[in-house]
Amino acid sequence: MPALTELIAAHSGPFHTYEFFPPRTEAALVNLLDRVRRLSSAPLPAPLAVSVTWGAGGSTAERSLELAEHVSKLGLEVVLHLTCTNMARARIDGALARCRALGIRNVLALRGDPPRAEEYGLDCAAAAADEFSHAADLVRYIRATHGDWFCIGVAGYPTPHPDSASADDEVRWLKHKCDAGADFIITQLFYDVDGFTDWVARCRAAGIAQPILPGILPIQNYASFKRLTNLTKVPVPPHILADLEPIRADDAAVKKYGAQLATAMVRALLASGTVRGVHLCTLNLEKSVRMILENVGWADDQAAQGARQGSPLPRHNQLIADDADVPAGANGHAHGHVGDVAAGLSISPQEASQLAEWGLTHHALPPAPKTGLGHNVAPSTGAGTSTGTGARGAPTAKAGEDSWDEYPNGRFTDVRSPAYGEIDGWGSGLKASAAAAVRAWGTPSTTADLSALFTRYLRSDRNTPTTPFCDEPLSPETATILGPLLELNSAGRQRWTVGSQPAVDAARSEDPTHGWGPPGGYVFQKAYVEFFTRKQDVDRLRARLAAADGADGPHPGIISMYAANRDGGYVTNTQKDAVNAVTWAAFPGQEIVQSTIIEEISFLAWKEEAFEIWSEWARLYPRDSPAHRLLDGIGNEWWLVSLIHHDYKDADALWRFLLDDPAQA
Repeated sequence: MPALTELIAAHSGPFHTYEFFPPRTEAALVNLLDRVRRLSSAPLPAPLAVSVTWGAGGSTAERSLELAEHVSKLGLEVVLHLTCTNMARARIDGALARCRALGIRNVLALRGDPPRAEEYGLDCAAAAADEFSHAADLVRYIRATHGDWFCIGVAGYPTPHPDSASADDEVRWLKHKCDAGADFIITQLFYDVDGFTDWVARCRAAGIAQPILPGILPIQNYASFKRLTNLTKVPVPPHILADLEPIRADDAAVKKYGAQLATAMVRALLASGTVRGVHLCTLNLEKSVRMILENVGWADDQAAQGARQGSPLPRHNQLIADDADVPAGANGHAHGHVGDVAAGLSISPQEASQLAEWGLTHHALPPAPKTGLGHNVAPSTGAGTSTGTGARGAPTAKAGEDSWDEYPNGRFTDVRSPAYGEIDGWGSGLKASAAAAVRAWGTPSTTADLSALFTRYLRSDRNTPTTPFCDEPLSPETATILGPLLELNSAGRQRWTVGSQPAVDAARSEDPTHGWGPPGGYVFQKAYVEFFTRKQDVDRLRARLAAADGADGPHPGIISMYAANRDGGYVTNTQKDAVNAVTWAAFPGQEIVQSTIIEEISFLAWKEEAFEIWSEWARLYPRDSPAHRLLDGIGNEWWLVSLIHHDYKDADALWRFLLDDPAQA
């Protein structure tokens, strides 16, 4: 593969690169690769390169390398992100060796989380502060061990990184990374174009000559925008906040505004002459990026009319046409007159073969785009909270565009979505600095301390605005079940809740507490709760559910249970392929919108992250401290439980079942 700097030098006009993160499930990976193909094919211009993110501490190492390999096999140049802190040198060496074996020459050298070698259990001699404390250390290491084989990028911050003392200090740090051997720069997100151009001028004045690619992250929804700007401390011009305020509860309007704002930024950046290309952060979604490229005039309209760009993978219920009846274009897709007439009715033998192979391999079919709906709306259900904002008036998806999951709201949507489990691009794990986390959560040393922490959060104590599992305040909806949640989290019961929602029976979609989606609809929810508890409590719950599901039970199967621990223990009272819709709605002129689902694959994917949060929390404290031992022990010994009560007309049924437990009374 060529170096990114060589590609930039050889490209005469404006260009773009993409950024994707490794999906959390196999089905999501298949759909992401399909999405990457579409975003890299006519009528859209091909990206100069595709970057693949890397979780802090190497948390996504294998998935990142797998995605990088697949993308490179699509014929696209890859830029692999690589963090260095809290990682053993051998792991970095292994990643670099894998890159060389795959022919991936471009890497983005990042620091990652602040160094905590002792807490991460690393060999302190191999993780000496002088070696991997900063991104510049990784740049020097790659140069020392691999010479000029790699083309190395580093991060730039148009607004100062939270750890930098000033804007001038930030430029000095960037110069330090460039002097260590960096070849190009990709920036953090920003919203002030004039501020960015001033920053570029300061960089050039400081002797930084490397190509700079501005990072553009389209606003996807208001909640994720606020979360991300709060986490990154990126300033937002007042006019943007003023524009967003009246549409903050309208996901479709916010997404459209975000694409328009990003388009205006790209145009202004290119017109300024400070940069020649942009780096588009996709969040594994398609619609906003496609809109930006079309708005700036980079899409080829002629190619759009002459070719069907939709993938064969998401299509269902189609006839298999004879080879002679289907003229094949690039990639075997039908085009021309026959393709235009039968686009929605038939599928080529080649495409049918691909679809069947996928189904046999993954024991499922990938999702069909919800054409005519244009969205897969979901209330944002965070840990310990449930909110009610969704898309209003979402547009119909255009041909060749895969927008069935364009309104991501974390891990509750469809596990087949490439964006599943991601709200803001920040990744899983703690959403606070070590200092801020300790201030908010204290130094717990007993389980009673943890119960006190969770109940303070539920009571909206201003000194405990977050928990490790939720970085947002409680929603008004959660107030309707606050009593049961407080009791569950009490020192006497110690069922620490990290997700919940009340039962709702036909609330108007305009309802300020429960409503979401376009006006004129009705919203339904099943009560559910998710919590950590001891193994003996899991056994007791399982026995009570088995008794209720027996011949004498009044409502067999009325409560579904999923429970798992870190070591692979797993119990459930549901069928393996059961899919539980826990939030849905009916809107005028649309099919039923089944927005929030809980199933085995999604629960098990989430539990991996949930237990890792306990480990990250423990690492905030010295290894032999009581707090570290407590949190590490809970992560290793306790279980995560999810309960869904299917009678949404009985609002108190789930809470009665949990609180009427004689063993906990």
